[in-house]
Amino acid sequence: MPQVPQTLFDALAVRAWCGLALDSLGRAREEIDAINVYPVADGDTGTNLYLTLESAATAVEAVFAGHEAGGGAEPGPAMADAVRAMAHGALIGARGNSGTILAQLLRGMAQVLASDDAPAHADGPGLGRALRHAADSARQAVAHPVEGTVLTVASAAADAPAPAAGAAGRACGKVARAAYEGARAALAETPDRLDVLRRAGVVDAGGRGLVAVLAALVETLTGETPRTTAGRAAVPGPHARVEPGEAAHRTPAPCEDGDTGAQAGSPAFEVIYLLEAEDAAVARLRKRLDALGDSLVVVGGDGLWNVHVHVDDAGAAVEAGVEAGRPYRIRITHFGAGDAHAPGAGRTRGERVQRAVVAVVPGEGLAGLYTEAGATAVLARPGEPPASGELVQAVRRAHAREVVLLPNDADLRHTAAAAAEQVRGEGIRVALIPTRSAVQGIAALAVHEPERRFDEDVVAMTSAAGATRYAEVTVAERQSWTMAGICQAGDVLGLVDGDVAVIGQDLTATAEAVLDRMLAAGGELVTLVLGDGAPESVAERLEARVREGYLAVDTVVYHGGRQGAVLLIGVE
Repeated sequence: MPQVPQTLFDALAVRAWCGLALDSLGRAREEIDAINVYPVADGDTGTNLYLTLESAATAVEAVFAGHEAGGGAEPGPAMADAVRAMAHGALIGARGNSGTILAQLLRGMAQVLASDDAPAHADGPGLGRALRHAADSARQAVAHPVEGTVLTVASAAADAPAPAAGAAGRACGKVARAAYEGARAALAETPDRLDVLRRAGVVDAGGRGLVAVLAALVETLTGETPRTTAGRAAVPGPHARVEPGEAAHRTPAPCEDGDTGAQAGSPAFEVIYLLEAEDAAVARLRKRLDALGDSLVVVGGDGLWNVHVHVDDAGAAVEAGVEAGRPYRIRITHFGAGDAHAPGAGRTRGERVQRAVVAVVPGEGLAGLYTEAGATAVLARPGEPPASGELVQAVRRAHAREVVLLPNDADLRHTAAAAAEQVRGEGIRVALIPTRSAVQGIAALAVHEPERRFDEDVVAMTSAAGATRYAEVTVAERQSWTMAGICQAGDVLGLVDGDVAVIGQDLTATAEAVLDRMLAAGGELVTLVLGDGAPESVAERLEARVREGYLAVDTVVYHGGRQGAVLLIGVE
C-alpha cells in the first residue's frame, strides 16, 4: 500500500519515518553487513543500525501510546515529544560505530526540531536546518572524523537541501528528496575517498544504511519509494559489481593482514556503554579513551551518554567510564569472537547443540540464575525492554538447532514472536512459550529436559509455566485508576496476574496480603524474587507466614537485583 505523504514534518511524520526506516534497514541489513569493511570488517553494521533504529521506533510508539492512554484531543503527541523520544531511544539502543553515529544524527535533528522556539511542525527550511545540525553534531562526536564514511554521506545530505528549501517552496518532500539524492551521490564516491573501500570494491556500509534511512524519509513525505544504491561499488579491482540482494551472499575481501575481522594493527575489542556523567567528566573521558584506542564516538548530553571505542585494553576503557560517572549496559566484543559477555564467548564455534533456552530476565541476579541453569539470558532493565533484534542475536548466540524462547513479560510477546519468525527463516526451530513473568520462566526452566523430544519438552515447560500464578509488589509512581481503586504516588501496589489487587501503605503487609490471595487457591511451592529495594525482612516474614499458615508448601528465595518490581512472587 502506498505511503500517504505528510506535507509537513510533525509527530505523525516522525512515527511513519521510523517505521518505514526500520523496514528499509530490515530489507538491507544483510547486504549492509556483507559490505562492512571499515573501521573493522566485523560484518554487523546493518544489524547494528537496525537495532539502533528499532530502539528509536519503540520509543516513539511509547509516546503515541501514552498520548492515547491520556485521552489527548489532538491526533497525536507534539512533534517535540516525538523527536525527543526518537533521539533518546536511539541513544540508549545504539549499537556499534555506525549505530552510535546514527543516534547522534537523530539527536542533532531533535535539538533543532524540539528547541524552545521551534514551531509545532517543521516546514522545508526547518527540516533542512535539522539535517545540517545533525551532520555537524555527528562529526563533532567522532574523535577523528574520516572522509568516505557515513559522516561524509551525512554532510552531503545536509548540503543538498539548500536550493530546494528556498524560493521553490516550503515542501518538506523537496528537502528530503534533495538530501537523499545528495547522500546517494556521496555514497557512490566513498571508495574514491577511502582506500579500504576501494580495495574491497564496496561503498561505506554506514553510509549505505543512512541512504536507506533517508529513502524512508522521502517515502514518508512524498509517498514515493526511491531506488536505493547497491552496496558494491563499480571500481577497478578483483571484485565484480554485485547488485542489491546479491551482496548479502558475498563476503568482503580480506584486509591486508588476511583477516576479515580487523585490519592489521587495529585494536582487539569494541567497548560500548551508556554513561551517566556530567559534561566536564565526559570531556576528560574523551581524552583518556582517545589515548587508549581509536574509532572513538561519544554521543548524547543532558547527563546521559553513549560511549563507543575500539581498544586493546577493554578493562581500562570501562574503568575510565567508572571514573567519569556511572557506566551501565556495558558490551565488550572481541572482534571475530562475538559478545565477550555472552556465555561461551571466545570459544571456537563448533557443531550446533541440539536444544537451548533463551529467556528475557528483569535483573542481574535472575540473569545469573538462568545462566547457571543453562539458559541464554537477555537482560531487560527497568524502562529498557529488549528489541526483537536483541532476541534474534541471543538465539543466534545460543547456537542450537532448537530453541525455546521465554519472553517472561506479557508486553514482550509480540516482540518475541517477531524474533522467532525471523530466526525460523534461518533454519532454527523455535517454540515461543508465552510466559508473562520471570517466575513462570523459572517454573518452565525447572522441568526443561533437553533429552526429550522437542514437542514433549515444550508441552511440559508450557504446562509448568501455565500452572504458576504470578504477582509483583511495586510502588506507584503517580496517581492512577486501578482494578482495586485509586492509588496515589508512593502507594504500595500488589499485582496478581497483571492486575492491581491490593493497594497498601506498608510493603511487607501488602506482600503478605498478595501471598494470602494467591495461596487461597492452593499451591505447593512459593518463589520469591527480591529486587534491590526489598529489605531482607520481607522474605523472612513471608517464609514464616507460609511455614505457619500453609502446610506442605515450600518456599525458595532469589535475589533479582535491579529488576523494577520490589518483589516478584510465584505460586505453583
